[in-house]
Amino acid sequence: MLTRLCGMWLAKANSGGGKDNAMMPLALADQGKEEIIKKVGGSPAVRQHLEELGFVAGGAVTVVAAMGGNVIVKVKESRIAISEEMARRIMI
Repeated sequence: MLTRLCGMWLAKANSGGGKDNAMMPLALADQGKEEIIKKVGGSPAVRQHLEELGFVAGGAVTVVAAMGGNVIVKVKESRIAISEEMARRIMI
């Protein structure tokens, strides 16, 4: 099911015709490629927690590794491990 959802996200992101406003979840980002955060979703408490960790719109983020349902990212010169669920709330 996750593969199916990922495919739908990619199809939606790629259907923008090359427009810069296409978004996808951080969980689907390529490793080693710096991306710009466009939106942080979730409940107000989740958004606040992610923002306190440095995940803010306009900020840069790089996926370092993804394994075992966790994603290790570089944000604001720090490496942070977050769950894949949290990574799906961060749109790039």
